[in-house]
Amino acid sequence: MFSIKEIASVTLTLFAVIDIIGSIPIIIDLRKREGHIESEKATIISGILMIAFLFLGQSILKLFGIDFESFAMAGAIIIFLIGLEMILGKDFFHTDPETKSGSIVPLAFPLIVGAGTMTTLLSLRAAYSLPNVLVGIVLNLVFVYIVLKASSWIERKLGKDGANVLRKVFGIILLAIAIKLFKTNL
Repeated sequence: MFSIKEIASVTLTLFAVIDIIGSIPIIIDLRKREGHIESEKATIISGILMIAFLFLGQSILKLFGIDFESFAMAGAIIIFLIGLEMILGKDFFHTDPETKSGSIVPLAFPLIVGAGTMTTLLSLRAAYSLPNVLVGIVLNLVFVYIVLKASSWIERKLGKDGANVLRKVFGIILLAIAIKLFKTNL
């Protein structure tokens, strides 16, 4: 049932895709523009979106006649591209950080739970047991909440170079995970 190895893999994969550390500059801009960030609200909405897609995503696929393995392979390609994006510093996927909706848009969606996260969740569900994926989601939500609450402190301590190093390390991890997911669903 529960596997520390699977939980660690799911948690690290989601951590890399969500890239909350790499999103700190956008979070800081939002906080300056909005006056504050509702960390609790953004975290709860993100959790609802992730869990809903985890459970309903497969039904949506069936509605369109797409098998799970094909979607998982498509997810592996997206995860691979996100990894490349993180390593190369090029944007393949664009979000609109200028939206003025605050903690839900663009923070909860699409910054925390965007297309990459949704695709990753279904890919992870294909490769790992559901309880381990749920634990990985919860662990990531805890980390997201902590980062949102401490974003100004993190900005001062990490610095731009530190954030860039973390982003590249997690980019490499994502590439390796994408290749594993692709091989698993061949």
